[in-house]
Formats: sequence, structure tokens, C-alpha cells
Amino acid sequence: MKKLGFIGMGNMASAILLGAVRSGFLKGEESIAYDLNGFKLDDLNKKCGMAKAASAAEAIDNSEIVLLAVKPKIVESVLNENRDRLKNKTLLSVAAGWQYSRLRRFLDNSTHICAIMPNTPAMVGEGMTIIESTNDLSPKELIFTRKLFSALGEVEELSSDLMGIGGTLSGCGPAWVFMMIEALADGAVYYGLPRDIAYKLASQTVLGSGKMARDTKTHPGKLKDDVCSPGGITIRGVKALEAGGLRIAMMNAMEAAYKKPD
Repeated sequence: MKKLGFIGMGNMASAILLGAVRSGFLKGEESIAYDLNGFKLDDLNKKCGMAKAASAAEAIDNSEIVLLAVKPKIVESVLNENRDRLKNKTLLSVAAGWQYSRLRRFLDNSTHICAIMPNTPAMVGEGMTIIESTNDLSPKELIFTRKLFSALGEVEELSSDLMGIGGTLSGCGPAWVFMMIEALADGAVYYGLPRDIAYKLASQTVLGSGKMARDTKTHPGKLKDDVCSPGGITIRGVKALEAGGLRIAMMNAMEAAYKKPD
């Protein structure tokens, strides 16, 4: 019996497995996975020794904890097909839009369920994973889950009513940050900096700034003030960003992503 079985082995599931193996939390041979893409399974088998399953049923039957990582549109069919097999099993789901209450409707009461929302930076070990606090996990299972995703970055538990807005911030946020990186780089390229160097400088600046805000726990406004000398070039740039509506644009992006269209 394997510790962890995967149904779906796309980029996120692969990042979860390889992150756990890299951190030493899990051995590759302690996992089993099923995916329609056999080449993907072959590659991971060679990389870490993960066992290959010929079907979702085989992955479920041969694992203590099942991690569901298929596309949201096929979650319902996968759950319906495997409802009986998932009885008395523990299911972790990273499918977007599938919180505990929705998953519960398709599964037996004996199935332990937990909805989890990682984001794409998890692929490089700097993710922000949200665990829904409404779940059926035992204390031992919750510890396992937190350790599994801690190998990919930071972990936070949120109540069900905050999963939507929290997931919007951490899930959509990377795309908006990438736009900021691109814009910073474009501004430097306009004045002659080679593009590859511009991307490197912009990316590292954002990475370092985020780490500084997280690790020092200092208010971002204070950190901004510390960079701005009176009458200096940084405060002139801040004025330009305020005039361009950066703050309201970011807040509007959150609102647009969080609110469903009428």
C-alpha cells in the first residue's frame, strides 16, 4: 500500500510529488499515480520511482491517501465513477472551484475530504497553498497534508467562507504580478537595457520585495516609505503610479476576478 495516490498528473500534481520527494517528506516509491498521459507517468517513474497505475481505480485501491488533481470539468465524473472505491479513504482535492460542500455531495460519508488550493509558484517551491478548514481529516491526516504542501511553500488554513477570496488573491495574483514584472522590464528596455537582463532584474526585485514583506512582517507601506527619499527618484515614480491608478486597478482586478458575472 502506497502512502499517496494521484488521480491526474499534470503540472501541479507533478510539482506536489517532486516537491515532497525533494524535501525528503516522501519517497517516490511511496506514491502511485494514474494519468491519461502515459509518457508523463514514465517520466516521473524514471525521475523518482513513482509507481504507475493503469487506471484511477488501481491508484485508489493501492494508496492510503488519494490526491485528486484532474481538470475541474471532469471532477464530477471521476467522483461518480469511483464513489464506492473511495469509501473509507481520504481524498485531497486540488481541483479549482471544488470546495468541501460540493465534493461532499458526490461522496460517501465514510470518505474523509479536504479541499486544497495551491498556486502556480508551487512549481518552484514558493507556492501559497490554502487548506479549507472545513474538512474530515483526522489530526494525523491534517499533519500529513500540511507537511506535504509545506514542501511547496507556505500553507494557510481558511474557513469555507474565505476560500473564494483567498483563492482569488493567491491563485490569480501570480498572473497580475507577472504583468507587473513584464511592465517593469518593458520600461527598462525602452531606455536601452537588454530584455533578458531587464526580466532578471525585475523578477528578482519582485521576489526579494515579497520575501522582505513576508519575513519582516513590516507593513508594506512602511517598506515603501523606507525606499523613498524626500524629493528622490523613487517618490517621483510612486507619484506616477498613483496618478496612473495602480492601487485601484489592483483592487478592481480582485473584484472582477472574485465576483461572478451577472
